Amino acid sequence: MNFFNQLKGFQRAPSGLEWRIWKKLPMILFVGTALPLLASAGAYALNAFDASASAQRAVEQFFYVMLGIVIFHWTLVLTLAIGCAIVMVMK
Repeated sequence: MNFFNQLKGFQRAPSGLEWRIWKKLPMILFVGTALPLLASAGAYALNAFDASASAQRAVEQFFYVMLGIVIFHWTLVLTLAIGCAIVMVMK
């Protein structure tokens, strides 16, 4: 059974926004991962000047928030990739 056959009378739609987004997805993934992790690394670097327990706890909490942002970003990029793939297959 051939699921991807072209039906008679239908024209192929021109590529649109989905291909432009698809090509930018690796850069979006990289930037969205690097920025929060760099912010977390900066917080650790600035924490070297203040060694109190409350400051250390705040930096660790900030790291976990940034990690959550990264994982949330990954799910958004995955959802966007799935959407682009669906549109490409449907066209």
